[in-house]
Parts: sequence; C-alpha cells; structure tokens
Amino acid sequence: MTHPVTERPAGAPAGYRLKFPHSWWHLDLDPSTRDASIRRKIEAQVKSAPQLTREQVDDLIRNTRRTARDAHAQGALQASGMLRILNSGNGAVVLSATTIVLRVSVPEEQSEDLADLIVAAGIQVGTDAEGSGLPPGEVELLELPLVGAVGRITRIEEVELKGKRIPTAMRHTLIPVPNSRDYLVLASSTTNVNLAEQFYEVFDAIAESFHFDDLAGTPGTADPAAEASGGGPMGPEHNGK
Repeated sequence: MTHPVTERPAGAPAGYRLKFPHSWWHLDLDPSTRDASIRRKIEAQVKSAPQLTREQVDDLIRNTRRTARDAHAQGALQASGMLRILNSGNGAVVLSATTIVLRVSVPEEQSEDLADLIVAAGIQVGTDAEGSGLPPGEVELLELPLVGAVGRITRIEEVELKGKRIPTAMRHTLIPVPNSRDYLVLASSTTNVNLAEQFYEVFDAIAESFHFDDLAGTPGTADPAAEASGGGPMGPEHNGK
C-alpha cells in the first residue's frame, strides 16, 4: 500500500459516507484557500479561551496548516479535525485530533488479502517499537457494521514538530474497497496521549459510521445524517460531491 489511487476499477464503489461528531470540522485541503480558511476556523475557536497566548494560537494555526498540507501531499480524499480549549486552574488545556481519509493501492507483486496485510503490519509495528521506549502497538482484524472485515493498527508514535519529537496516539482503520486492490485508510491521531483511550473511542465511532455510497454502480441508501456530514470521492469524477 504505497500510492494514492486516482482511477476506479470497474465494479468498485464510486463514493463513501462518513459521519463525524458535530464538534469536528472539515479541513480545507485546497492550497489556494486552506491557509486563510484554517486561520478563520482556529481564530473563531479560541475566542472563548483568552488565556491562550498569541504564540500558542499561532502554533495551533501552523500545526493545523501542516496537517492539511501533508494530507494534500498524500492525496487525501478528505481531512477533518477537532479543537477544544478547556479552562483549568493552571491555564488552558488544548484538546485536538484529526482523521484523514486516504485511498491506496496494493502493488501487483504483493498480496492484497486483508489478513496478509495485517500480519505484515504487525511485524512492522513490532519492529518499529523495538528500542524506542514506546509501548508496543496493536494490530487486529475486526468487523465494522456497515462494511464487514477491516484491519486496525493502534500505536504511539513520535512525530517531529518544530524540531521536537512529540508522542502521538494513532489509530488507523484499513477498509478494503470491493472489486479492487485498493484500501481506504482512516488515519486518526491525537497528541493528547494521556487521553488516548478516550480518543480511540471517538475514532472508532467515526470508523463505524463508514459505508460505501454504491457498489457496482448501484446507488446506496445513505442515511440523511451521513449525507449531511459530508461524503468523500472515490475518484476524480466525484470531486466536490
């Protein structure tokens, strides 16, 4: 699974639907508008947290822009995030998380079987954790109610941010795209590692809402709430849908 897919194999679904909590907002990935859009979103969010310094607000803006920029560079279909400022006796506590939807294709020389991919991912996660001082990751197969068998990778990883290594909790869900060698990856993460279990529950709820819009050209029966929350394109002919 190494590169984004831009063409839809015959018989593969043309779209999907994914629901997010009401507090989440969709990140603008368009390079021509994303910087201004993200600044407006965050400035509106921090109005209720006057104890945040200008430097802290600017860091939030920069970090969110970086997330959107990286998502766009990876060919993400969509990206969503949340930002919540909690007031405490010691100042503001910033809670944040993102979910990025990627479509990737398994190279022809590799098996596209979900079980094989999960075994390989488990080996990789174990290797990466050796000597890192970080807890071992977890790789598993499970069932999502609307799509069936999927893979899930959970780990704590150090992400470089402004020259520092920041522990980040990640939960990625791998969803096979029917009638293709492709997978959709719901890549969710948060730097609030001390609240990782609570965020994992949110990430799981988002993943459980996923369903394909149609199969083999047959329109699905997406529920109105999912439609309203925003869907994602499975190929260029559905951009803007």
